[in-house]
Formats: sequence, structure tokens, C-alpha cells
Amino acid sequence: MTAVEVAYTEDGPAGAPVVVLSNSLGATRGMWDPQVPALAERYRVVTYDTRGHGESPAPAGPYTLDDLVDDVLALLDRLGVRQAHVAGLSLGGMTAMRLAAREPERVRSLAVLCSSAKADPQGFLDRAAAARAGGTAQFAPTVVQRWLTPGHAAEHPDLVARLAAMIEGADDEGYAACCEVVAGMDLRADLGRIAAPTLVVSGADDPALPPDHQRLIADGIPGADLLTLSPAAHLANLERTLETTGALLGHLDAAGPGRGGTAEGAR
Repeated sequence: MTAVEVAYTEDGPAGAPVVVLSNSLGATRGMWDPQVPALAERYRVVTYDTRGHGESPAPAGPYTLDDLVDDVLALLDRLGVRQAHVAGLSLGGMTAMRLAAREPERVRSLAVLCSSAKADPQGFLDRAAAARAGGTAQFAPTVVQRWLTPGHAAEHPDLVARLAAMIEGADDEGYAACCEVVAGMDLRADLGRIAAPTLVVSGADDPALPPDHQRLIADGIPGADLLTLSPAAHLANLERTLETTGALLGHLDAAGPGRGGTAEGAR
């Protein structure tokens, strides 16, 4: 499938090292808003909406994980970026891992948050069928319950409403096709091929992709560091904002600036 031109936002100095942030299934690039200001003080931060989400196109499926990777590569090429730090949560983490394994010269460092190398497919297949039958709005209450711990949700009703709107705004077919990507992907054989410095982040209370999934990732990627945040559910970056931002900054700074520059000849 041809890469799509995903919607994106840039923040930070134009000449700084580039950080790409990839969103969770059902969310938009707005999920990274708490991290962007601090990162953008010394990095060129690119957040984007995965196809089928937010303001990005939703071409007819089926999709593969490599299609999502191709979208990121097309975005980097469009921006003239040869190499970037890449971070992703959930589906975004799967995209980031596949990118790092498939195109190692394009990834300076990798951060994988609340993600999986191999998820149980049936739940995602069921969700895909339900999205096609009844739309994404039906998922908002249950998905937000997976994204935030009950205490955090109770204390932040505005955040709950904003997250529900993200899910409701996802294209029904695009969301379904991305559910099928998660159902069909298996990155376990890719983990040992990832050479980029890697940080893996786990939410101790994540009911969607519990910590065992992140331990498998950290054990499989050579030299990966594992950080568990508590209390935190699936969108740990929203619940443990300061800890997530600090961990990302420490990881990026330790990895160094990379090559950056033009994308000409990079692929």
C-alpha cells in the first residue's frame, strides 16, 4: 500500500535533533501534549496522527504494520530528516519497534511505552468487527477505563472527556484496520535485531497490555532499559507525566544527537 501523508505538528528548534512521537490505538497526537513542551526546549519534536486517527487520512484497508512504518518514513523524508529518535506508545510502540528493526539507520534511539511484541489477537479482531458494525464511539467508556486508573480518571474529568473525544473521532474503518494490524503483528523475531539504544516503559496497572508484555520486549532488545511506572494504566505518559517526560529526556540525551540532516539517499 502507498504511504499516506499523515497529519503532524512540529515544535522546537528547527535545527535540533528530531524526536518522533507515535500515538496509541484510538488516540491522536494530542496524547503527547504533556511531554512536548519540555522535549521541545532542545529537540525538534514531531507528533503525528497514525492513519485512520485524528486528522490523518483513513485509506481503505487492510493495513499492515509495515504500512504504518512506511507512513513514518514518508513523513521523515517529507521533513528532510535522515535520522530521528522515535518513541511510541501501544500501537505507536509497535510501529517504532518495526521501524527500528527494518530501517536501523533511520532510528537514533527508541522508546517503547506500554506496548507489545505479540498481543492476544482475538480481542482486537472482535473490536475491529464491532467498530465496523457500530462505530468507534461505543468504545469510549471502556477504552478510557483501560487508559487511566480509576483514581486518576475520577480526579481529571476533563482529561476523560478529551480522551473519549479522540476515540469517537477515529475513522471507523481506519480504527478497525489498525485493530487488525495489532491482531496480526508478531515482532518477537525483530527484537534481537534492534540496535538503537532502547527505553521500555511499563504501566504497573495497565489492563490492556500488562507489564509482562514490556518485560518480554526489554529482555529481547539487547541492552534495553525497563522502567515501570506506578500507579499507571495504559496511557502511562498521561498519568505519570513528570516521570515519563524525565525518563524520555534522560534517554534522548544519553543517546546523543544522531546524524539528523537531509533524508536524501537515506533509504
